[in-house]
Amino acid sequence: MAETRRFIAAAQAQAPLFAGIDLGGTSIKIGVVDDLGRPLSWLSIPTEIEKGAEDASGRMGAGVHRAIREAGLAPNAVSWVGLGSPGEMDIPSGMILTPVNLTGWIDFPIRDRVSHHCGMPVAFENDANAAAYGEFWVGSGRDFQSMALFTLGTGIGCGIIIGDVVVQGAHSHGGESGHIVIDVSECARPCNCGHNGHLEAYASATGVIRRTQEALNNGRATSLSKRIAAGAELTPKLLADEAETGDELSLEIVLETARYMGIGAVNMIQIIEPDAVLLGGAMTFGGREAALGRRFLDRVKEEVRRHVRPALAEKTVIDFASLGGDAGYIGAAGVARLAYRIKRSA
Repeated sequence: MAETRRFIAAAQAQAPLFAGIDLGGTSIKIGVVDDLGRPLSWLSIPTEIEKGAEDASGRMGAGVHRAIREAGLAPNAVSWVGLGSPGEMDIPSGMILTPVNLTGWIDFPIRDRVSHHCGMPVAFENDANAAAYGEFWVGSGRDFQSMALFTLGTGIGCGIIIGDVVVQGAHSHGGESGHIVIDVSECARPCNCGHNGHLEAYASATGVIRRTQEALNNGRATSLSKRIAAGAELTPKLLADEAETGDELSLEIVLETARYMGIGAVNMIQIIEPDAVLLGGAMTFGGREAALGRRFLDRVKEEVRRHVRPALAEKTVIDFASLGGDAGYIGAAGVARLAYRIKRSA
């Protein structure tokens, strides 16, 4: 969505209005969204992890006010702010606990500090849950009552929405389906979390690169070798490029990744029976706009049909997400909208 991002004018916006913050390890995306989920403004600032959580909280607060100004709105136009954050957290208390990608931000009350700096109430959510809610609200999941979103990137995030409810779990770790076990063998691949056999170890970008490198080390014939020797970095994008030109190994890795994601989708379907399972994130091999992406999706669906009863498999939509990198801040704004409505009805 980033390349075709479109904004509505302040005069077109339907109140109340909300701001969403998508906190990442490299950058922080902030935007203002109206009650129908339409963005009015968007900006990105560096996370600068080394400056600490309090410094980032201050810049997030300032970023919210900048986004409000850029939308052409009065300073008090936004009702609530939503914040989506990665890492281990305690959602009810608004605490970041031990985030792997935010080094040093330990046991930090990020919800309340961002609220202090922006001067508005803040709703706090896991970043994958926020992205899933964005897709559920105004993206590929908008026509469904329940859905799950897998985000494929360095790791695998997942968010689950049932009704208008984000599944948080008893201890704020509900929906962490990148860590479902898909291999219980003694030689199961290690996951970055320290355990073995998780979906993320096989189907994340990290897992894809590791599997490809192993094949290269074993002497597999592939056009990747020539590209790497010429200075190209081994990435999922390079893999996709070579797969599209007919490289056998690259295509094999992509479709094998789809098989693993299909297993993940099967588990999701059998546990919660959602209307839809969506695939998003940075590693969708071109998505529905690319022949390789469509082939990837077809392979996921094939795996679902192999393991799920026909009547159930046919009723479950398997598709790509549509909001791209905007899902996080739009979904965070949507979570703020939910909190605002609950507060108003109390």
